[in-house]
Amino acid sequence: MKIIIGSKNPAKIDAVKNSFQSNDIEFISIDVPSGVSKQPFSDEETIQGAINRATRALQQGNGDIGIGLEGGVHQTSQGLFLCNWGALAAKGIQPIIAGGARLLLPEEVAERLKAGEELGPIMDDYANKKNVRTKEGAIGIFTNGMINRRNMFTHVTNLLVGQYLYKQHSDKHK
Repeated sequence: MKIIIGSKNPAKIDAVKNSFQSNDIEFISIDVPSGVSKQPFSDEETIQGAINRATRALQQGNGDIGIGLEGGVHQTSQGLFLCNWGALAAKGIQPIIAGGARLLLPEEVAERLKAGEELGPIMDDYANKKNVRTKEGAIGIFTNGMINRRNMFTHVTNLLVGQYLYKQHSDKHK
């Protein structure tokens, strides 16, 4: 089986590899555009970015499965929340979608996002670190390392793979 990951981000690549338990899998990561803003600002936009990455990865990588993972933010009455979505694309089925952890962002981070900045550089400044987006992510900073970006995206990818396997199993029994 050939799985194409629609990102070169190490946290996302590790997450996908963590979710597939087989020696017969080839993983290929390719940089594909999300087709949405660099900083998605709603669940809908973040979901669309994940779907776009999954379908483009599948097409461009000529694989069996394409995986797209996308982080964004979503405004609620309680404030601006971190959101994470994933999509799995395979030939002959509609993309499978799943969402991940959410947490309220501090107001100082939310204000900079609302002013048009991207979360990655904001987090580098906020945490006084480099490349937070490829390592622990905002979720790692704000959970004091209890959950990192790889863990969070592994959870999302497990949801995708589980739904895919369920669909395959249930389709065989129809």
